[in-house]
Amino acid sequence: MDLTSGSISASDRVILPLNMSILWKRTMLALLIVSIAPKKSDGELEQWCIADEQTPDGELQIALDWACGKGGADCSKIQVNQPCYLPNTVRDHASYAFNTYFQKFKHKGGSCYFKGAAIITELDPSHSSCQYEFHP
Repeated sequence: MDLTSGSISASDRVILPLNMSILWKRTMLALLIVSIAPKKSDGELEQWCIADEQTPDGELQIALDWACGKGGADCSKIQVNQPCYLPNTVRDHASYAFNTYFQKFKHKGGSCYFKGAAIITELDPSHSSCQYEFHP
């Protein structure tokens, strides 16, 4: 395409519809995702904070220790014989602790970062007897 003259060649006419088609598909996909994401009655998306699958266990353990200690997360349900103790993995315990911290402090400046060890999900991570909190 010659941008100075404003003319469009035949080959440019073929590329433009392809780009528009890709843009249209991405827009429709985004609208679909937004429409099926769980929402509260006031329109707020439900979000939970969980351990990132790509984070090594050693980094998760450090973040878990902080969340349950200085961070102030309620980690009582990931103790032995409690509803969220199983599966007994660093990743599962970190996910629970990250979420309790996030739900407790998200409206007070708290985040779901944990030095890159956590991510936000809109899929409820609760399982069997272990219910993850959500606070609007």
